[in-house]
Amino acid sequence: MTGTAKATVFIDNDRVVVTEYRFAPGANTGWHRHGHDYVVVPLMDGRVKLLTKDGEGFAEMKKGVPYFRNEGVEHDVVNANDGEYAFIEIELK
Repeated sequence: MTGTAKATVFIDNDRVVVTEYRFAPGANTGWHRHGHDYVVVPLMDGRVKLLTKDGEGFAEMKKGVPYFRNEGVEHDVVNANDGEYAFIEIELK
């Protein structure tokens, strides 16, 4: 990924990759395709903009409330908040 969000990998082994993403206002992950099923755990309440091949949408994120997505998702995730935003992503290998 070539975005401006700061990615910190905490675990990368044969079973999972656990990465924290921290976004300044307007920062993004960069366009990417998920090669694994994954779970995202928001570290704070907030809103992200999701850019996909079909257009853009927004997701309301709630601190500590995880969500799951299947392998193959393609998107760019953008911080749509006035301040910093962060979440943990857990990729299942």
